[in-house]
Amino acid sequence: MPETFEPRIVAFFCNWCTYTAADLAGVSRMRHAPNARIIRLMCSGRVDPQFILEAFARGADGVLIGGCHPNDCHYIEGNYKCLRRFRLLRRMLDDMGVEEKRCRLEWISASEGDKVKRVINEMVEQLKALGPLDLPGRFRDWDKEVAELEHAASAASAPCDCHAHKEEAAHA
Repeated sequence: MPETFEPRIVAFFCNWCTYTAADLAGVSRMRHAPNARIIRLMCSGRVDPQFILEAFARGADGVLIGGCHPNDCHYIEGNYKCLRRFRLLRRMLDDMGVEEKRCRLEWISASEGDKVKRVINEMVEQLKALGPLDLPGRFRDWDKEVAELEHAASAASAPCDCHAHKEEAAHA
């Protein structure tokens, strides 16, 4: 019997809103898929794009970022900083061939435990439809491709000491 794919999601949640909402969902016994591993940060503005790239490089199939609603950030404008970085990151992920639905940003307040449940469940279903990302496997393929290109380039630029090339140089 073939094993079914269960996506792995890394979730970066703001301490003051989204993490509190996830806690509310838990104490309210709202069931959501167990696929998300939550990392609590003080603010969504502290989410460095490198964190997302590292999560994908280590095998995550999706990344979820949760922060306070606009104009409700405990650090005044941390969520706007997050939004700017997220838009830049989206372009970079697109260039890498990572589908848009694999990285998601949601504004979730502390009282929205039901939204945490809904967003995680939606993301799990979307990732199941997309299938595994396997970015580490892609890295191996890219490394192999680069090695082949390097070999071809060095072979093409290697000096040749064959007789025909010496005669051509003498006649020139």
